[in-house]
Amino acid sequence: MNDELKMSVSPICVKDGNRYAFVNFADGKRTAEGKIPDCKIISNKGFSDEEVAQLEEYMKKELSNLKQMAAGINVLGAFM
Repeated sequence: MNDELKMSVSPICVKDGNRYAFVNFADGKRTAEGKIPDCKIISNKGFSDEEVAQLEEYMKKELSNLKQMAAGINVLGAFM
């Protein structure tokens, strides 16, 4: 099994005028979902508290890159 940690970013979502995106982390056995720009893990299956803190720190450090990734996703284009 591949234990490499993979990350994906959702397109930007807007609710009540607030813009946000989701960042998913998975390694085949464990998954976690974070939300930016809050940089908080909102669901976790299998990561330790220390690992969750590391994922949140990663999101804070890479926030501008993660925002660019989310902004660059063309939802309609993905279906074409």
